[in-house]
Amino acid sequence: MKDIYIFAIETSCDETSCSIIKNGNIEIATVVLSQIDIHKNYGGVVPEIASRNHTDMITVVFEECLRKANMTFNDIDAIAVTYGPGLNGSLLVGIEAAKALSLATNKPLVPVNHMKGHIYANKFVGKFKFPLLCLVVSGGHTEIVYMDKEYSFKKIGSTLDDSIGEAYDKVARVVGIPYPGGPLMDKMAQKGTHSYDLPTPKDDDTYDFSFSGIKSAVINLVHNEKQRGNEINKEGLATSFQETVINILVKKTVRAIKEYGVKQLLIAGGVSANSGLRSALEKECKKLNVELLKPEIKYCTDNAAMIGAAGYYAYIRGDRADFSLNPNPGLDLIDKEDFNEKE
Repeated sequence: MKDIYIFAIETSCDETSCSIIKNGNIEIATVVLSQIDIHKNYGGVVPEIASRNHTDMITVVFEECLRKANMTFNDIDAIAVTYGPGLNGSLLVGIEAAKALSLATNKPLVPVNHMKGHIYANKFVGKFKFPLLCLVVSGGHTEIVYMDKEYSFKKIGSTLDDSIGEAYDKVARVVGIPYPGGPLMDKMAQKGTHSYDLPTPKDDDTYDFSFSGIKSAVINLVHNEKQRGNEINKEGLATSFQETVINILVKKTVRAIKEYGVKQLLIAGGVSANSGLRSALEKECKKLNVELLKPEIKYCTDNAAMIGAAGYYAYIRGDRADFSLNPNPGLDLIDKEDFNEKE
């Protein structure tokens, strides 16, 4: 079978990234240009600044990726690009660049859902064994996804309010931890001890999550302690928050594993880099004799390698976009996508 090379583009938020992926699981070259140092001055991502920086740097990233791979577009089979979810202006830069490349090189244009990319980052660490479950945890998403075959997704649970990543960032901001708050909270949690009792949502028989209550509880706790003139134990609060939310995530995930009878669990998204979550899931999966696939840390945050992995499977199943492709900032994992004439 002929090797397939995907030239992938990712600009959904504040990383400008390009990657060349062979056969869906072999990374030939990847370039990621992060804007964290720019946006941390504002306490979060500023959409206008993000899109402007993508525009300035995207051709430089393309050229560097081809140079690292020692390849030209003659070696490429298709152009894959993230078209949602994400920031509208940021997505637009990547999509328009992908259209230009597709037109100039006469290569097919393959649209990729950003969240499917996160799931397919696991292709770099192991084979998928269907049926399986994936816990998707990121700044915008908290979902449990069931897959019974390649590139087929059924959402069995999701957040009813805040995502886990959003809760981490908001709690970090209130406590006074600088942006990006999630990774720093994780490091602090490793050093602290459980010092504060935080509420958890009433458990039910669904796989849906809720983190707004615990977020509000932390905000009220910090406010009340300040009113009393007490200093917050930041490491202790980080530990208490992390242990509480991880317990919520793991409890529902374990119940889903048992109900659906799967033998493999994937984790995906930015929060899948969290050391506490990884450790807790490793312990539970070992007890259940379930294989846990977790992406390398470099594939947890936004990158084009994961888009190339997902893009390969989208390409071989026949997904194609024309030059009318537009950003879809609110795209859901299970939204119907009209890019495949076979369906």
